[in-house]
Amino acid sequence: MPVRIKICGITSITDGLAAADAGADAIGLVFYPRSPRFVDLGHAAEIARAMPPFLDIVGLFVNADAATVRATLAAVPLSLLQFHGDEDEAYCRQFDRPYLKAARMRPGFDLVQYAASFPSAQALLLDAFVDGYGGAGHTFDWSLIPSGLPRPIVLSGGLAVDNVGEAVRRVRPAAVDVSSGVEVSKGVKDHAKIAAFIAGVRNADV
Repeated sequence: MPVRIKICGITSITDGLAAADAGADAIGLVFYPRSPRFVDLGHAAEIARAMPPFLDIVGLFVNADAATVRATLAAVPLSLLQFHGDEDEAYCRQFDRPYLKAARMRPGFDLVQYAASFPSAQALLLDAFVDGYGGAGHTFDWSLIPSGLPRPIVLSGGLAVDNVGEAVRRVRPAAVDVSSGVEVSKGVKDHAKIAAFIAGVRNADV
């Protein structure tokens, strides 16, 4: 299957439509209040309603209480949940919605054991380890990814126009996820970079 592409940290209808028009498979809305890309429920719902059909809308959470996630699901038509904090498997699966679980990659991290801890995950999203949550636009050593993982991989962490082709060829992920690598400033997307990023994935995915 073709490598799927998610443009994360969408904060405006214009940027969401630019991602869709360029051929993205999904956009990400951030519901982590400490993030500069945070969107409140009203604005998130407006963005989601303006998107074309068959574009997945992904909601990103970090250690949110269950009531917050449920309120978000009631207000915003999310296709998929993405958990970036210290959530365990029981927490993630309670919402009866497909989900991604982020793994923060660094030397010594046992990704095989981690994957086994989330048997209900749709995929594992691999990001760079930094203090706090999220990869802060940093790449990690892709050689840390073991072969034979039981779950598909969504590759994240420092991806941009200049390295996504190599990333796709080397890692062969099921999907790639980008945010800061296609931005003018935090939360504001560069539409030309989005188009170039997607073209880079498609050119490498042969």
